[in-house]
Amino acid sequence: MKINKYLSFAAALAMLGCAVSCGDKNSSGSDTAPETAKPTEAATEAVDVPEIEGYNLLWNDEFSGSALDESKWNYEPHEPGWTNEELQEYTTSTDNVFLRDGKLVIKAIKSEKNGKDYYTSGKVTGQNKTDFSYGKVVVSAKVPEGQGLWPAIWMMPKEESYYGQWPKCGEIDIMEVLGNDVSTAYGTLHFGEPHGEIQGTWGLTGQTYADSFHEYSVEWEPGEIRWYIDGNLYNTANDWFTAVQGEDEKPYPAPFDQPFFVQMNLAVGGTWPGNPDATTDFDKAEFEIDYVRVYQKPEYNMNVKKPEKKFREALEDGNFIFNGDFSEAEDLTDDVNWKFLLFNGGEGSAEIKDNMIVITSQAEGTEEYSVQLVQPDLPMIKGKKYRVTFDAYADEERDIVVCVSAPSAGWIRYLQDTKLTLTTEKQSFTYDFEMKEKDDNNGRLEFNMGKRGSTATVYISNVRVEEIA
Repeated sequence: MKINKYLSFAAALAMLGCAVSCGDKNSSGSDTAPETAKPTEAATEAVDVPEIEGYNLLWNDEFSGSALDESKWNYEPHEPGWTNEELQEYTTSTDNVFLRDGKLVIKAIKSEKNGKDYYTSGKVTGQNKTDFSYGKVVVSAKVPEGQGLWPAIWMMPKEESYYGQWPKCGEIDIMEVLGNDVSTAYGTLHFGEPHGEIQGTWGLTGQTYADSFHEYSVEWEPGEIRWYIDGNLYNTANDWFTAVQGEDEKPYPAPFDQPFFVQMNLAVGGTWPGNPDATTDFDKAEFEIDYVRVYQKPEYNMNVKKPEKKFREALEDGNFIFNGDFSEAEDLTDDVNWKFLLFNGGEGSAEIKDNMIVITSQAEGTEEYSVQLVQPDLPMIKGKKYRVTFDAYADEERDIVVCVSAPSAGWIRYLQDTKLTLTTEKQSFTYDFEMKEKDDNNGRLEFNMGKRGSTATVYISNVRVEEIA
């Protein structure tokens, strides 16, 4: 639960250094059969756990007892500010972690210490108790709503020093939801050095993840990891790596070829969600988990190879942007070509008409990316120079921000965040940049229209990204 794909560049850099420490140790990846957790007594009890074709139940917890099963889980206490500039102290108190009505409850509590607001919460982990290599993790949970609340279900390696300090050790985030935007869930893979991540989101319409329980699942295999919410596949990863700076990459599929464990927590504040405010109701600050079930296939194909990167070919006119002239009224909600996104209080819509895209905002949101138009899959080759051009205007004078980002490389910027002022007259904009990082087949052109002090309608046309040298 380290870095969000929609963080600003500065915020992303700030978070890179605050992750879980994983030590330093050079090692090659394991090519042995997957490790399985030792079945606990509860896993062999007659419980109403559904079978999944092709899988065996490895272990599970239905939270049907009166206290946390410490044969499966550890309390993990930490002082405030331990990571991500979060405010909470993680405790071993049953005020923060307890069972109620067949569910695990992780509760954040606000109190006062030395005359200042003080927060406690809970974190539980399966480290050294229910570790496993490869499998399907299924968790049913209901998140709390409230500014500054940050529930997460995620996985870290059993031996955190195996490949070196985070992110080299790897991390699998099964679910994260921000309490101020409970209609969006994130599933993320962290890896590398330099830090890389692959993140997907699944949004709800007409309901939220705080309204009821939803099922979050990850299928982890030697050469691919897939994320699901309520059975809907929304993120797939197979192109990852790990390396010590200046050294060759470890053999694929490192770092995700070692035992990991499941953990769950409710953070308060931090660099991503921001701090609680007067609207945050701590009486309702409860992260509820109905069950955790881990399944495993009888065997896995360990002979996997890292997929070759496929780079988008430019159109005949040299443009890497598809539908840059907005001649096609495409679906702006899918992952093909243009995509319109709303986050963190942003409200608006986008429509393609008259060979341009029209972005109408009702609320600017709290972040620059709160109202956002993007096109991913841009080929960025080290040493090449590129030019971004487009026309734009607005109903009244206002600012927007344009950049070319790296969703799979820690959200660094190839074209830095660039503020520009639109007027009511159409203007042409041109920005040149040199690609100085390693080759990336997933550069992303972004137009960010949130948090600019305006909701004036924006009109964009004639968008091009081309190689110039």
